[in-house]
Amino acid sequence: MLEVKNIGFTVTDEAKGGDLEIIEDVSFTLPDGKFLVITGPNGGGKSTLARLIMGIEKPTKGQILYNGQDITALSITERARLGIGYAFQQPPRFKGLTVRKLLSLAHGKDLPENECCSYLTKVGLCSMDYLNREVDTSLSGGEVKRIEIATLMARNLGLAIYDEPEAGIDLWSFSMLVQSFRDIAADRNESVMIISHQERIMQLADDILVIADGKIRSFGTKEEILPTLLGEFDSKCSLRGDNNA
Repeated sequence: MLEVKNIGFTVTDEAKGGDLEIIEDVSFTLPDGKFLVITGPNGGGKSTLARLIMGIEKPTKGQILYNGQDITALSITERARLGIGYAFQQPPRFKGLTVRKLLSLAHGKDLPENECCSYLTKVGLCSMDYLNREVDTSLSGGEVKRIEIATLMARNLGLAIYDEPEAGIDLWSFSMLVQSFRDIAADRNESVMIISHQERIMQLADDILVIADGKIRSFGTKEEILPTLLGEFDSKCSLRGDNNA
């Protein structure tokens, strides 16, 4: 279980000569096996919150606990060893490294071909077409994103964090990503946290957390939060339509 307690993150704003509070007093719990979507306006602090949980950034106040252990001061490597994984908006590419080798590295030992194929199949890739391909610029953005999801699966994580996995990919790849997350949600073998604006991904969530201006604006079940979000979206679209009339 992940527990985020009164987390704050402040940076120095050199232009204004003072401090800028990016995350302010954020608290929530993600139980084992649950699917959480974090959403909200651009620049609201969503990705910063994900980086704080992974250890890419360090909070200036508050605590982060994972399975009862205080991990606030732990490094990325130490958190990874505890079973926390992170998928970037733009996954790295590795010239000279094959997909099969990458999956084995993620798993921690050499993976048999049939197991590699199983992970690739789960993310909608024809395994024999990809096993020996290099993770380089010959792959599309959607292919690299799905391969990264497969590597997180190969790690057998307790908590997987995905930062806007839909960013920069085409509609076909997005549909395959949604199916991959649908399968992950159904398995319930790990807790999942996804930063996303997409309704189709929010529909998979157990809970939705809305972040705006570095604070929690709302947090609750999908059934409680999603209708309100969709209602706000419809209202904004109607206002734009009226203004353009």
